[in-house]
Amino acid sequence: MFEKYNEKARRALFFARYEASKLGSRVIESEHILLGILREGEETVNEIFRRFQVKTEDIRREIEGERVFVERISSTAELPLSEESKKILAYASHEAESMLHATVGSEHLLIGILRVEGCTAMRILAQHGFDVYTVREEVLAIAKEREASQQKKELPFLSEYGRDLTALAAEQSFDPLIGREEEVDRIVQILSRRTKNNPILLGEPGVGKTAIVEGLAQRIIEGRVPIFLANKRIMALDLSLIVAGTKYRGQFEERLKGILKELKESKELIVFIDEIHSLIGAGSAEGSLDAANILKPALSRGEISCIGATTLKEYRKYIEKDRSLLRRFQAIQVNPPTPEQTQEILEGVKDRYESFHKVRYRPEALRTAIYQSSRYIPDRHLPDKAIDVIDEAGARVKLRRVRDTQNLRRLEQEIRQVVKEMKVAISDKDFERAVYLREREIELREDLERMSVATDETGVLEVTRHDIEEVISSWTGIPVAALQSEEAERLLKMEDILKRRVVGQDRSINAISRAIRRSRLGVSNPQRPVGSFIFLGPSGVGKTEVARQLSEFLFGSQRTMIRFDMSEYMEKHAVSKLIGSPPGYVGHEEGGQLTERVRRQPYSLILFDEIEKAHPDVANLLLQILEDGQLTDAYGNMVDFRNTLVLMTSNIGSKLVLRGGRMGFGEGSEEASFQRIEEEILAELRRTFSPEFINRIDEVIVFNPLGERELRSVVDILLDDVNNTLSERGLHLEVSDPAKEWLLARAGVEPSTGARPLRRTIQRHIQDSVSEILINQHGEPVERIEVDLEGDKLTFHAGAQEIVIPSR
Repeated sequence: MFEKYNEKARRALFFARYEASKLGSRVIESEHILLGILREGEETVNEIFRRFQVKTEDIRREIEGERVFVERISSTAELPLSEESKKILAYASHEAESMLHATVGSEHLLIGILRVEGCTAMRILAQHGFDVYTVREEVLAIAKEREASQQKKELPFLSEYGRDLTALAAEQSFDPLIGREEEVDRIVQILSRRTKNNPILLGEPGVGKTAIVEGLAQRIIEGRVPIFLANKRIMALDLSLIVAGTKYRGQFEERLKGILKELKESKELIVFIDEIHSLIGAGSAEGSLDAANILKPALSRGEISCIGATTLKEYRKYIEKDRSLLRRFQAIQVNPPTPEQTQEILEGVKDRYESFHKVRYRPEALRTAIYQSSRYIPDRHLPDKAIDVIDEAGARVKLRRVRDTQNLRRLEQEIRQVVKEMKVAISDKDFERAVYLREREIELREDLERMSVATDETGVLEVTRHDIEEVISSWTGIPVAALQSEEAERLLKMEDILKRRVVGQDRSINAISRAIRRSRLGVSNPQRPVGSFIFLGPSGVGKTEVARQLSEFLFGSQRTMIRFDMSEYMEKHAVSKLIGSPPGYVGHEEGGQLTERVRRQPYSLILFDEIEKAHPDVANLLLQILEDGQLTDAYGNMVDFRNTLVLMTSNIGSKLVLRGGRMGFGEGSEEASFQRIEEEILAELRRTFSPEFINRIDEVIVFNPLGERELRSVVDILLDDVNNTLSERGLHLEVSDPAKEWLLARAGVEPSTGARPLRRTIQRHIQDSVSEILINQHGEPVERIEVDLEGDKLTFHAGAQEIVIPSR
């Protein structure tokens, strides 16, 4: 029965029999076992009592004070265990097994006593603040401290500059490894070699290289490895700690030699070096060896086993150049998991995050995290970015509980105040106010009830798809809200919204709207930009204005528009400004004007104004963007353009449009006129750009010249802009129709000039005059200014004042 008990536990039970005999008991009770534990004086038990600040003599006196002395029994007599004592021994064995301890000790007997509710020993210990959970934690903490102290004696260098991954795996400090069976098996296979048994994991940041090594440590603890690995320990080496504080020559080499000596002497150790490329040059000084050269002989002869991990970029830059170091490692490629594999990984780790954040993840939240992080965070890799998304979403929802608690308290306090006032109103027979307060109470209670909607039946807050979308949006600035009914309705009305600001270009707006809807509904190719268009037409017809309004409609602000004036890129050497200068040239470190802007602002509208003025190499550069939705900059980094809208404007064919006149004059001639002019313009476009460039454009859109009706609408739009500016000063401007006609005539608008002269005319005759009026008021407030026409002059009425501004 006592085979699994260590010597100290057996002695404690022997002393328990002695104490029972001494106190005249015919059975060994719980209090006798406690006295036996105290008499034996095991170090762990003594340390626990010290931490609880309880003296063992006090416990002994209390137990002896409760016993009534009877006829003394011979100490050599065999005494049976009471039922409570049998339970204590059973619980002690269970505790030792659950803690993965090889034998049952006195500390386990102490926990066993605390687990038997109602026994005398448990009652006495409870009076001094002992409880089973705290004592269990203290036992584990003391065992860990002793193990670390023992390890530090055995492995002073590795204990100082490394971490025991197998010990951490035994404590369940790592998330479970889902999948990656092939990579772990490959590591085991390479470790089985006689020489050069050093695997190196290669993969992009975030694909799970370190997690694979942690998974191997978990396998070792669980016994799911071959016999030769069963007793191995994986030590993770921290190179920065080794280098830190080495002020004098030889200190670094001394530390590294000490680590090598411990690794050679302890054959059960496997060293893991994350970011192993940092070995190159680490600790080197003039005339001395770096860490890589110190380790090479031991690695080559198989005296130590080393697992490395690094990225492909650093591997090519550092490891491959050192051929002697390269041949000592066997490379294992770690590719990012597929979305399906990432789903399994998230399902496997979500319990940890649910427990930490005290939330619950809905299944659609995990799927959304994978899909949207893949789509909108292209510069990071699965599963790392998806795990980070659900982690932050859990934190966001957890913080909501704090805000909800504050709001609940505020509402409850307000309800109490309303009820109090209602009672006063009833006592004063003010029934009208009482009815009002009753309605207010009902409203507040409804608000109180609505605040619990986000929780499920158990009261646990849930992480939903919407929470994931909010995190993605905060990271990227991209409004990735799901296609809800209100957004779908907004997309359906896209033409109407754009036509409020852009007049006379119905064909263009209809074509653009169709392309945008295809992209937002996921019908178009997701690997290409949202849309790519060339706007053709005369100056001043609204090409740039359409770009501004699209930027505001799609991305929430006109500031998200990235504009390039292509007249600045007419020379061949200027093309490099878009993607960055090659290595060795001035400005290489600054990056490209296009690539850097898109990397920082991935969800934006890119406008290449007057594209025909750019050097032909610019069009060749854009081919990659238009077809694959990405571009390689001078650093070799891939910049993602899949969430951008690419617009190009050009004046090619402007003369043809103007010569063709306003389309739509003459019944039934609009379609024929449009097709005829469009064919001529496309022919001229093909003479300017290559076929492969034109074929990658979604649509070539020809803008019409503005007619008199459209120009009147432009006047209204420009005056609305002036009113919006004046409204910030609390001022409203009212312009009569005759005054608008006067402004239109004054502008002298022609088809070749477009609507731009109208802006100058309004600025000169309206805005300048309003400025003079405000100055002449000497600070007195003006709320309304009316503009009318008298003869050939504009008149401005500001309150009771009438001011005539002569024509300029």
